[in-house]
Amino acid sequence: MVVLNKLYTRTGDKGETGLVDGSRRAKHDLRVEAYGTVDELNAVLGLARIDAQGETDKALERVQNDLFDLGSDLANPATNDAEAEYPPLRIVAEQVTRLEREIDAMTAELEPLRSFILPGGSALAAHLHMGRTVARRAERIAVATAAQEPVNAEAVKYLNRLSDWLFAAARMANDGGRADVLWVPGANRESGT
Repeated sequence: MVVLNKLYTRTGDKGETGLVDGSRRAKHDLRVEAYGTVDELNAVLGLARIDAQGETDKALERVQNDLFDLGSDLANPATNDAEAEYPPLRIVAEQVTRLEREIDAMTAELEPLRSFILPGGSALAAHLHMGRTVARRAERIAVATAAQEPVNAEAVKYLNRLSDWLFAAARMANDGGRADVLWVPGANRESGT
């Protein structure tokens, strides 16, 4: 259990932060950006939960818990997990598979998609679309980090699936897709008259 007796430590006052393995990194380091963006995503989903009910709220709570796992995973650059005194918390394939099962279940209930949709509709859908875009950004940063140093591949997969999950959930929040706001290509071009 985590116990925080003091909220500030002053250890980051010079632009560095500590990672799970005890190493220090600049606060603008890609790994720090990756798990910081995951934290931002978690906050966006907290906002979404204001309007979520029932199974949607429970599913978002599961995702928020996964995002703490993911943040811990990304904040731990250790490469030899088997030799660690305390095995690091890592995203595992089952977490990715669960998202896939839930995406498939939602998709089976959704109206077929025949157009791109605009983020919006209900308040819940708008927040979920915002989460989708933050998940995509977190994924891009995690991939950029992985180009420089080892990153758990399941963590990157999780972010990729999560953005799809959030898209499907946003459509579900828009009456199963029936209240989606459709993109109308060129709708606001001047007619020339």
